[in-house]
Amino acid sequence: MASSPSSSAQQARQAIADRLREILRDSGLTARALAREAGWDETKCSRLIHARTPPSDEDIRRWCAICGVPEEIPNLIAATRNAESAYVEWRRVQRSQKRMQDLGLSLFEANDLYRFYSSNLVPWPLQTPEYMRAIMTRFDEFHQASASDINEAVKTRVARRRFLDNGSRRCAMIIEESVLRNRPFGDDVLRQQLRYLLTGMRQPNLSLGIIPLAAQRSQKLTETFHIYGDTTVSIELVSAIITITQPREIALYVRAFNDLASAAVYGDRAKALITSAISALE
Repeated sequence: MASSPSSSAQQARQAIADRLREILRDSGLTARALAREAGWDETKCSRLIHARTPPSDEDIRRWCAICGVPEEIPNLIAATRNAESAYVEWRRVQRSQKRMQDLGLSLFEANDLYRFYSSNLVPWPLQTPEYMRAIMTRFDEFHQASASDINEAVKTRVARRRFLDNGSRRCAMIIEESVLRNRPFGDDVLRQQLRYLLTGMRQPNLSLGIIPLAAQRSQKLTETFHIYGDTTVSIELVSAIITITQPREIALYVRAFNDLASAAVYGDRAKALITSAISALE
């Protein structure tokens, strides 16, 4: 794995800072002169060009206007927003579960291959509405949030399945057997969820692999991650969701997914693990 899963976000912020420095240098102005013209403390320029402080939209407008390159404003503002979306702390969106479900919606629309690995929960394409609601409720409890739109958020997540109604899109999912055995929610919710797995895994453009508890494996347990096409990886941490777009990092996650897939069982062997987990709940 990459040494820092948020490195893509930091690199994007640094690229913006480097561009601000280039604009300043090309203008012939000093940082002191720019700060004076903008009405800033001189240290602000240093913070911006060393990526210690992300620039606001207004900061970019002033910087580019003073340096005589107003045409750079739209691109820099867009780049800044993309960089900030690369590392999104849950606390920024936790007041609205619906908003959380909208994160990354464009990734579903723009790609025709989804690869999901999860060591703790069933991925969303095969979740029942009751399981979704339990996840969101538990998330709110853990983060001490109080979203009032959970029902709407569940409907939004269910509606995502439309992307897989299109036969041109494919979804490959890998989960650990422990996902079938853990009981983070009520037994009724889990029992219904496991039964739905047996039905949902029949979908022709969807594959479900389960890594048995005793499987020989080359890839250790890792964070939950989703790969969209070959261009984006989304990683779910306790505190944040991270979006990776660096090809080198994406290649590592693709390799990890392939290693995990080689340890998984499919078809009848996967069904047997699910059926055994259901029996344990009876």
